[in-house]
Amino acid sequence: MDADEMASQLSQLVLRIVVPELGSDGTAEVRPIVDGVDVVAAGLPKEPAESPRTLLGADAPLVATAEPREVRLAEAMCTEGCCGALYVTIRRDGEHVVWSDWRDPDSPGTALPEFRFDAQQYQAEVDRASADRSWEWRACTVARLLQCELERQTEWFERWDCRLIGVHSYPLSRAWFTFYFSHPRRAGRDDPWLQFRIVRRVSPADPETEATEILERLLARDPREIAEVCGGTEEWAEQLGYRWPR
Repeated sequence: MDADEMASQLSQLVLRIVVPELGSDGTAEVRPIVDGVDVVAAGLPKEPAESPRTLLGADAPLVATAEPREVRLAEAMCTEGCCGALYVTIRRDGEHVVWSDWRDPDSPGTALPEFRFDAQQYQAEVDRASADRSWEWRACTVARLLQCELERQTEWFERWDCRLIGVHSYPLSRAWFTFYFSHPRRAGRDDPWLQFRIVRRVSPADPETEATEILERLLARDPREIAEVCGGTEEWAEQLGYRWPR
């Protein structure tokens, strides 16, 4: 097969970011479109794709390397264990990127073919989608910036024996963000632990300025003093000295 024939058989990738309508449930999704076909819709119909935070970025799963890695592109709303998920193995093969070995744990024999992309076109599309923030609403931007800063605060989390889970804003409440963390930091499988959340409404301020100000206020105290318990068990809350929510 000569170079022209090989080029004619290469697929084209477009990463489309889809945001639910205002007030609806769910979150932003990365919908991979290959040669005009939404592969998540084809492989796991009517289920949401993974989020931009999960799939995109400099070191994110969609970045192809010589070492093959399996990437989850979508999960059923009722969880993978209930109604399945869509996985693909991504690898760099010389001047190409290959998507192969499609898998849905809930449905053997996922009928999606192998796709081969030009590596430069593929990486350019991943870079473009990663850099595109035009879809973000204000609280979503604040949440992303705040999480980036909190990920650097390892000493602060160690001081209060807490572990960062994430900072999120949901389309259902676009004016708000939620910061989730757990305690104790290194709880074993059978040890008591609790999940906490801090919910805040964003202001009209510049998102970067607001994220900085929120971070400063958070770092000034024990986060458990201003958070509410939202996960774990009532028994564990009692053992750790916290009130279980009604």
